[in-house]
Parts: sequence; structure tokens; C-alpha cells
Amino acid sequence: MQVTLDLCMLRPCRDGDQPHIVRHANNPAVARYLRDLFPQPYTLKDANDWLARVARQSPPLNLAITIDDRVIGGIGLSPGFDIHRISAEVGYWLGEEYWGRGIAACALRGFTHYAFATFPDLNRIFAYVDEVHPPSIRVLEKAAYRREGHLLGASIKHGQIRNQFLYAVTRAEAIRGSGVFGRES
Repeated sequence: MQVTLDLCMLRPCRDGDQPHIVRHANNPAVARYLRDLFPQPYTLKDANDWLARVARQSPPLNLAITIDDRVIGGIGLSPGFDIHRISAEVGYWLGEEYWGRGIAACALRGFTHYAFATFPDLNRIFAYVDEVHPPSIRVLEKAAYRREGHLLGASIKHGQIRNQFLYAVTRAEAIRGSGVFGRES
């Protein structure tokens, strides 16, 4: 399974991806706005643990962002549960040398299409983004996500309380804007 897009490809992570994952993930600038669960420093053991975890997913919730079949980032869903089971949070990261090229927005558009096509009960995909992280805000907006809210004092990173924005897209919105999504092969 893979999703072929204009600027990159999405596919499940596999054995052999570890050196590429570590190369791009072991960067404090990459981890700066990510959850604390994203290790820093990012080691080969972390990459092996990640691959062992995502290898059990069927269908995959987490995909590698690749160029020339080399991992340059990752994107994934965290499904809601109980009454929120029709929603899922999306998260993504990209190696610093690939920033500013439109790759993250391309990957998010393609992944959004993949998620709605793969998980028929999924109705809404959302993301939290720090208000002081304009590049990620632009990624979400380029991928047709809309701002739903401003969350004051919603998170803490490196001991600093942060404000965040909440962005989302629904299945109906994604279908209406389906021309922006990639093709799956």
C-alpha cells in the first residue's frame, strides 16, 4: 500500500527505514513543537521501537513520508474513542532539510484522503498547533483544514505553557475539496 503524491509518497514504515528516521528525527528543531513522546535525542533504539509498534497496525494509522523511497518524515492518526470515535487527531513531522518546499502540506492532503478512504467511520480529523508555529499553521491551511478554536494555556513544552490553535476538516469538507488530494496506488 502506498499513496503517490506530487511531491512525495506515503507508505507504511518497514525494516531498513531506521537510519533515515534517525537521521531526520534526531534534531531538536524537528522535535521542538512535537509531543514529548517524540524522543529527543532520537536514537536507533527509538526507531526500532517505533517500527515494532506501527508494524502491528492494520490498516496502518501511521505512514512514512518518503522521497525516492527514503523516509524524510512521518504522519499518523490517533483515533478518538467512545463518543469521539468518529474523530482522530493527525500529527506529522518532516526532516529540517525538507522544510519550506510544500512537502508537508502535500503529505497532509494525501494522508487526509487516505484516512477518510480507509476508515469509513471517521468523520473528522483535527490537529493542535502552537500559535507561535506559523509554518505548521500554513501546512494545515494549505491542506484545507480550517481553524476551529484558540486554546489558551492548553499545553506545556520545556516547562513553558503554550497557547494552541485547533484545526480540523470533516469528511464532507474533504469530499467537496477532493481535487486537492493525491491518488492512492
